[in-house]
Amino acid sequence: MGFFLRWIFAFVLLALTWNPSFPSYVRWALAPGDQPLSLVVLLGLLLVIAYVVYLRATIRSIGGLGMVLVVAVVAALVWVLRDFGIIDMANPALSAWLGIFALSLVLGVGLSWSLVRRRLSGQADVDDVEE
Repeated sequence: MGFFLRWIFAFVLLALTWNPSFPSYVRWALAPGDQPLSLVVLLGLLLVIAYVVYLRATIRSIGGLGMVLVVAVVAALVWVLRDFGIIDMANPALSAWLGIFALSLVLGVGLSWSLVRRRLSGQADVDDVEE
């Protein structure tokens, strides 16, 4: 259940930032209108903080190679689904949602990997060691 919640939060974070279907932070902030600049900046900073937490944890737990491997697995899955005719990549909105899904999996795996590794190996990760 822990991984699922971390992944859902990552998916929501990415979808709220930008998506092809409904209003998002990027569309709202760039749209002509009466958005107060202070609110645009505040919400933007909150999004940046959430991204920093996710990206820092992801880079520390699975690193760049792990991120590439998770994206490669998702890309291979999409390829299989396309070859079997389950999805049609001609739809740009579907392609964008698949990209959001792939990135959210990278962030979800990155935030959860230390917990998964500890359960599998019985070894805990320690970042700061006092000598």
